[in-house]
Amino acid sequence: MNETSFAALRSAAQDIVDEMIADPYGLTSPSVYETARMVASTPWLEGHQQRVEYLLAQQHEDGTWGGPAAYGLVPTLSAVDALLSVAGTQDAPRIAKAVESGLAALADRFPRDAELPDTIAVELLAPWLIEQIDQRLSGMDDRGALPARLDLQADTGTLDKIRELLRRHTSIPEKTWHSLEALGAPAVRSDTVTPTGGAVGASPAATAAWLGEPPHTDAVKASLEYLHRTQARHGGPVSGITSITYFELAWVVAALAGSGLDVDIPAQVADTLRTALGTDGLGAGPGLPSDSDDTSAALHALDLLGKPESVDCLWEYDTGLYFTCFPNERTPSTSTNAHILIALADRRGQGDTRVDGAVERVGDWLVDQQEPDGRWMDKWHASPYYATACGAAAMARLDAPRPSAALDAAVRWVLDTQHADGSWGRWEGTGEETAYALQVLNHQAAPDRRSLEAIRAGRAFLTAHVADGREDTPLWHDKDLYTPVRVIRAEILATLAATRHLADSEQEAGA
Repeated sequence: MNETSFAALRSAAQDIVDEMIADPYGLTSPSVYETARMVASTPWLEGHQQRVEYLLAQQHEDGTWGGPAAYGLVPTLSAVDALLSVAGTQDAPRIAKAVESGLAALADRFPRDAELPDTIAVELLAPWLIEQIDQRLSGMDDRGALPARLDLQADTGTLDKIRELLRRHTSIPEKTWHSLEALGAPAVRSDTVTPTGGAVGASPAATAAWLGEPPHTDAVKASLEYLHRTQARHGGPVSGITSITYFELAWVVAALAGSGLDVDIPAQVADTLRTALGTDGLGAGPGLPSDSDDTSAALHALDLLGKPESVDCLWEYDTGLYFTCFPNERTPSTSTNAHILIALADRRGQGDTRVDGAVERVGDWLVDQQEPDGRWMDKWHASPYYATACGAAAMARLDAPRPSAALDAAVRWVLDTQHADGSWGRWEGTGEETAYALQVLNHQAAPDRRSLEAIRAGRAFLTAHVADGREDTPLWHDKDLYTPVRVIRAEILATLAATRHLADSEQEAGA
């Protein structure tokens, strides 16, 4: 890579940092699921017509919305329900056609026994949306060719339990605030829920559910202002998670710090993270519950910035075998444990036997979670390339036979799954997944010819991705798939910079 192109990478990386400092919320892509909830619940909010248009424009040719395969179920349910709520009020022919094809897709493309991806609150949202659609269909005077109900079933047990807690005015788990819209009338102005900066669970849909229908009093002015501000960010459509302040800061710092890109990280980044850390760590952003993933990432970022903080806030997530992301979670996270291992590995050899022991056993647990083909999977991301990059980074910090063998297996899997155009991706080649694959290959002490050729081809794909300004495919788990935009841009730029010496090695080897 010549100096001009490297300087361009550095400049683009600095732009990301500067944008991040200027934006108190973090940048996430619009959400079909969340936008549809706003169409159904807040037709009175400015931007309503733009949200309807967004839904119509986002429908795929097969009638679905959202991600591939089962990732399309929740956004398709949400979009169909929303368009049913406005059927006959505006642009009736287009809406009717979209509803009809959406219902057909729900009947044909999602088997009743399909295993759903572990997106946020799927166990609440899927049964609730099926209920919603069935109620709308049964209440229609003239359904025409539309069915009387969906031929879908979902377990309502967990949903019913949480609804009952609200009916009794009993506190519900804070992590469920993010999906408050599924809980119905008891959620309206519930005194068991506390908005932060007007937002409930950093979610427009949850906030709208808590507000209820107009008229609204001055007591909820902050929540109304939050909704107006949030819809304006994307010109009507809304993101599913609207505050990733600490997540964005920590991930961008971690991506750029070891890349060789000499960017200026203002002192306020460390100050913000240090201030946010509490006895149980911090969450992705204000108004979200603390979790060990964002906490460990923030601790690692602070180490990289030369502002270390105590890791004691992580111990309450320790099960003795692995670390949970949230208390009482259904499934553990491999990427979270990889991030925790990395944060704790920074503190090894300082006389804290608890840290040293945790690094060893989390490393063993991660090796045990590796798939036979060498990849890892995770609950927070649709792509195995993300989890594998996290796992490989953790293994690279451990000097022992099992982690070394695990890293070798991850490298082999990456090499075996590269696409013909040099990219990597679960469904198709993407910039984000290609960056993760290159990060795995970059952990090798001495890459062989095959690895160097794969790196060269991957870098060529990434370079074109950046030069063409291509959008990054939503792959992160929220209620549906989303993109943390600046985080992914930073990962891509940092990967191009960090692997440039390997590209030079390939060029020399071919000379």
